[in-house]
Amino acid sequence: MDKTKVDDMLISMIEPKIDEIERKFSNNEALDNQDINTLLLKSQYNHINHLDLKLNEVTADVASLKGEFNGLRGEFNGLKGEFNGLRGEFSLLESRMETMIQKALNKNMMSLIIVLGLFMTISKIIDTFL
Repeated sequence: MDKTKVDDMLISMIEPKIDEIERKFSNNEALDNQDINTLLLKSQYNHINHLDLKLNEVTADVASLKGEFNGLRGEFNGLKGEFNGLRGEFSLLESRMETMIQKALNKNMMSLIIVLGLFMTISKIIDTFL
C-alpha cells in the first residue's frame, strides 16, 4: 500500500500510546477510557487502510475490465466488418445464381421451342404423305 505522510503521521502519533497500552495489558493492568479510545482509533485506522487497499484492487479490476471490454469491442467491430463482407459476397453469389438460373431457363425454353418446332414439322410431313 502506498502510504502518505499523513498516514505515517497518524500512526507515529498514536504508536507510543499503543506501546504503553500493550505494556499495561501484558502486566494485567486495567485500561482506562483513553486507552480503549486509542485502541479503537488504531483499529479504525487499520480498517480504513484495509478498505483503501480493497478500493485500489477494485479500481484496478475495473480498469482491467474496461480494457478487456474495449478489446472485445474491437473484436466485435472486426466481426461486424467480416459479416458485412460476407453479406456482400452473398449478394454477389445471389446475383450470379439468378443469372445462371435465367440462362438455364432460356436454354431450356429454346430447346423446348426447337423440339416442338421439329415435332410440328415432322408431323406435318407425315400428315402430307398420308
